[in-house]
Amino acid sequence: MIFWQLFLAFFIPGILGYGGGPASIPLIENEVVGHYHWMTVTEFSNVLAFGNTLPGPIATKMAGYIGYEIAGVFGSLVAEFATVAPSLILLIALLRILARFKDSPKVNWLTLLIRPIIVVMLGMMAYNFFAASAQASGWLSMILIAAVSFVLMERFRVHPAFVIAGALLIGAAFMG
Repeated sequence: MIFWQLFLAFFIPGILGYGGGPASIPLIENEVVGHYHWMTVTEFSNVLAFGNTLPGPIATKMAGYIGYEIAGVFGSLVAEFATVAPSLILLIALLRILARFKDSPKVNWLTLLIRPIIVVMLGMMAYNFFAASAQASGWLSMILIAAVSFVLMERFRVHPAFVIAGALLIGAAFMG
């Protein structure tokens, strides 16, 4: 039963968030945090932060980690397959149709309509992370880490992976 739930938890966002990009993250969060309650918002945000430090599509990295945490190696494989299966099926079945209509004004218009929805979904996810962070660590530490991170990345050009790793270490030291 858990493998079927893992499959659905990553297959449905894979269908709706075609390609495994940022648009699929709120959908995965809804399944993992909201529907199945496998993680809290804070745990999910930590997985997202860690996944962003690694190269490659974020959805597959998150699926591998969450699947492993929930059901071991086979769970990881099921979640990974469920994440890539929709894209694979659509690419195989619809490649000619996509090539035929890629320059259609109607397709371009639909794409323009979808973009604001993605922005709102990402904004809601960011708000949820912000609220969970403020509740877990307090406003002062959250603002301090954000300000220091901004300065390190913008002024000193420190790679975001190092900034995230540093923030995780500070969080572990003071929260753990």
